[in-house]
Amino acid sequence: MIKIHDLEFEAFIDRDDIDDRVGEIGYELTRKFEFENPLFLGMLSGAFVFMADIIREFDGDCEVQFVKYYSYDGTKSTDSLNEVIGVDDSVKDRTVILIEDIVDSGKTLQKFLPQLYSKGPKHVEVVSLLTKPTAFQHDIQIDHVGFEIEDVFVVGYGLDYNGYGRNLQAIYKKR
Repeated sequence: MIKIHDLEFEAFIDRDDIDDRVGEIGYELTRKFEFENPLFLGMLSGAFVFMADIIREFDGDCEVQFVKYYSYDGTKSTDSLNEVIGVDDSVKDRTVILIEDIVDSGKTLQKFLPQLYSKGPKHVEVVSLLTKPTAFQHDIQIDHVGFEIEDVFVVGYGLDYNGYGRNLQAIYKKR
């Protein structure tokens, strides 16, 4: 058990399981896109750790960029999507591999994907470390999922609680 601010968290997904799944996804992406020089587009801040590991598993040429949007307030997702760093025109006619840390309701992707498609990518592949299928409120296709989890609040491996816990090696769920 660990404590962050006022909340307690217990071990949920260990680092070995994360490493195994990241290796599998990296292999899948390599087989599909190794000859395309894809653009890996990371959704900051939570996806940075997952994305770093994914691109190290990708065996081909690629480029990396980041966008930053946020919709969380504490442990709750909000209805607003706030842009900090938007997507630029370099995605035009490119295969874009969008890397997300977690998709719960799908609101962020529901609002972000039209912005991305408006820039004219050739293909968009969505990869998420975690999904919460029971929390989905939008019909979003996730092409590669690390782990499907129940609707619980999690931290670690890039995910945070009010800015803390991103550096944890494993994933922990709120008690």
